[in-house]
Order: sequence, then structure tokens, then C-alpha cells
Amino acid sequence: MSAANQVLHYAQGLGEKTLAIVLISGGGSALLCAPYEGEGYALTLEQKQIVTKALLGSGATIQEVNSVRKHLSRIKGGRLAQALAPASTLSLILSDVVGDDLDAIASGPTVPDRTTWHDARDVIARYHLEDAIPSAALRILDAGCAGLLPDTLKPEDPSFSLTRNVLIGTNYQSLLAAKERAVNLGYNALVLTSRLTGEAREVALFFLGIGLEAAAHGSPVSAPACIIAGGETTVTIKGTGKGGRNQEMALAFLNGLRKLGTGVTMPDSARRLSFLSGGTDGSDGPTDAAGAVASAQVLADALAQGLDLDAYIANNDSYHFLAKCGGLLLTGPTNTNVCDIQVLIIE
Repeated sequence: MSAANQVLHYAQGLGEKTLAIVLISGGGSALLCAPYEGEGYALTLEQKQIVTKALLGSGATIQEVNSVRKHLSRIKGGRLAQALAPASTLSLILSDVVGDDLDAIASGPTVPDRTTWHDARDVIARYHLEDAIPSAALRILDAGCAGLLPDTLKPEDPSFSLTRNVLIGTNYQSLLAAKERAVNLGYNALVLTSRLTGEAREVALFFLGIGLEAAAHGSPVSAPACIIAGGETTVTIKGTGKGGRNQEMALAFLNGLRKLGTGVTMPDSARRLSFLSGGTDGSDGPTDAAGAVASAQVLADALAQGLDLDAYIANNDSYHFLAKCGGLLLTGPTNTNVCDIQVLIIE
């Protein structure tokens, strides 16, 4: 928050002969934090944290989350570009947003915002969060909807005639690199999509179905195969456990395997599958794991310990389950965030 205030102070002192180079990556929404203040309305850091936590636990998409964050900020939603003017701005951007929507990456500090006060307020209503967020945040959103507060910056704002935004790293680029590596390792590799979204535990069953089909019939690619996808799923939190969307996906994949059979009753097609889901930044949710791996061997280790998959899934406690059976993927920070990657191996 102190750094964001310094950035705004510095930006407002630049002249028209200056070129400002802005480096933006995933996590910018949290790292560049300047809670809304003005026109008689104010939001504290603690209040904005409560709003963000409620949104992230609701199942809202990152675009929906950021539409609210932008409207509760003095620096997001193009407002940094406004502060930098009349200097020229070049923003170099690493995308952690599915589809690479520039106005959603780091909540678009140098990009026109397509969302409005009404869009942000609708997100709160859609996920029934009125009682979960501070009244100060609701007052700001309602005042904006009533036309009492200026909206985030739109494309016609003159600040953007001085601004250029360039994508220098995306999820799709990472998938192509993964495919190249898989081919070099001898796999028939296929990139499915870089726009994977939805509930993590449902997406896991999608991958399980694809893997079983590939193992049994060689479709959409024949073994040895490596099927790669990327994007960002969501988790609707109902329990009190610890984990992240990638760990939840791996746990749901294991549960899907279990329902096919265990030990000698497991089909051969299921035994041939190994699944990985991980965050490219090396951090999945509020944990030290990048994600997790699921396979018949991991499942066997879990069942040998008597671990109850249904109970852990119901409690959103993927981290502790996977830590006990060796499924966690621990890479440490990579310092680059371009969403998540899923890798499905069919031997």
C-alpha cells in the first residue's frame, strides 16, 4: 500500500518528455494496492482485504473479482495511466488471466476498463456477498452506481493516446513450450486449450474422461501421449481445509480414479494415467505447493493409510491429504505467473 502511494506520487510529477516503462504481472492486483479514497468516501486496507477474500471464496471468475477491485481502487482500472499523463507510457505485461484480457491483468492499471460501477455491484449481488463485505465498500459501489463518483477510465480518455500495452508472456506460450518438451521426451503431444475455466473438481473429471478415452482408443491422441492445457479454474469453498485450485483438481482426479476401482479391480486404462495440475508461479492458493500430481500409485498410497477422500474433498482440504500420500508438487517460487498448467500423461 505504501509502494502504491509512492508510485502515484512519482507518476504525478512526470512531464510530457518522459517515457514511463511499467512492468506488470500476475499478482499486481494485490501488490499495487491503493484503496478508494475521495469525494467523502474511503476504504481501509483491512476492509478491502475482506472484500477480496469474500470474492475469491465465492467462485467468481478473475474478471469478476477484478471488476470489483478496480472500482475500489485509486490506481487500477486505468487510473495509473491517468496519473502518468502527460508522460508517454509503455507497459510490458505478463498475463495471468485466461484469454489475456488486458483490463483484467493486475486489474488493468494502464488499460481502459470495460466494466462499470453497475457491473461491479452486480458481481456482489450475483454471489450474494452483501453481508460478507464491509458496509463501507457497499456504500462506495452504490454511490458510483448513483453517479456520485467518477467511474474507472474508459477508452475515450485522452490518457490512453499516450499509452502502449504489450503482452510479453502468456499461458499459451507456456503450453507451446511444454508441448515442445514433451515431444523431445518421446510423447505424442497435444495442446487442448489455454482457456480452461470452471470448477476445479469438475474439470478434473473432464481430464479423467479424456485420459481413459486416449488409453482405450487412442483418441484424441495415441499413447504414449501428453495432453496439455492451461487456464484458471475456480473453487467454491464450503469447508475449512487448506489447499488451492490445482490441488483440489488433483484430489478430485484421484477420487474419480477410486470410483473406477482399486487394486486389481482398477482398469488398465486408469493405471496408465498420470495427471499434474500446477500454478506457473509455483504457488497454489495459500500454500507452499505449486499444485499436485494424481496417479494410481498416489491413490494406492492414500488408501493404504486409510485416508477418506470424500471427507477431505468436502472440507476443501486437498493440501493435507496430498501431503500425506506424496502428491504435492513443490517447486518453490518461479517468479513468473502465466496462469495454471495441466499435464495428462498416458503411458
